[in-house]
Amino acid sequence: MLTFNIRGENIEVTPAIREYVENKIQKMERYFNEDFEATANVNLKLYNDKQTKVEVTIPMKNLTLRAEERNADLYAGIDLIINKLERQIRKHKTKVNRKFREREGVGYYFATVQQSPTAAAVAEEEDELTIVRTKQFSLKPMDHEEAVLQMNLLGHDFFIFTDAETDGTNIVYKRSDGKYGLIETN
Repeated sequence: MLTFNIRGENIEVTPAIREYVENKIQKMERYFNEDFEATANVNLKLYNDKQTKVEVTIPMKNLTLRAEERNADLYAGIDLIINKLERQIRKHKTKVNRKFREREGVGYYFATVQQSPTAAAVAEEEDELTIVRTKQFSLKPMDHEEAVLQMNLLGHDFFIFTDAETDGTNIVYKRSDGKYGLIETN
C-alpha cells in the first residue's frame, strides 16, 4: 500500500493536482505484492520560466525507485515520471527473476503482472548491461575543492578521491543545475 507525501515549491498543491498524482502513482501498485508498503515522496517545483519539475522517490527495503522530469506542463511531467518508474520496475524485476530463478521467494516486492511481448522485450533489452571499459587508478588524498578542479580538468561529470582530513573515499559530481555535489562515504 502506498502512502503519499506531496510537497510543492513555488506551487500550491491543489486537490486536483494531489488527486492526479495519487491516481497515477497508485496504478503502479499492480507491480507489487499485496503486503507491500512504502511512502511515495513527490516534490513539485515551478521555476520562473514556467518550467515544472516533478520528482518522485519511493524508498523500499532493498530498492529505491526515483525519477525526475522537467516539462512545461505539470500533468505531462507526471505522466512521463510514471513511465520512467514503470521502466525501472520492469528492469529490476527482470534482473531479479533472471538472477535468482531457482530460488523461491526472491520476487520480494513484485507481483506477477501480465506483460505484452513488447514490454517484456523492452525490459530484456534494458537489462543488458555491458561494461565496455575498465579503468584502475589510485586515489590521491585531497580536499573537495581540489577534487572539483581535477574533475573539471579531466572533463568528467564526477571524480572519486580520498579525503585528506577523514581518509574516507568521497565523490564530487556536477549537478544538472551546474553546481557541484559531494558524496561522503562512511
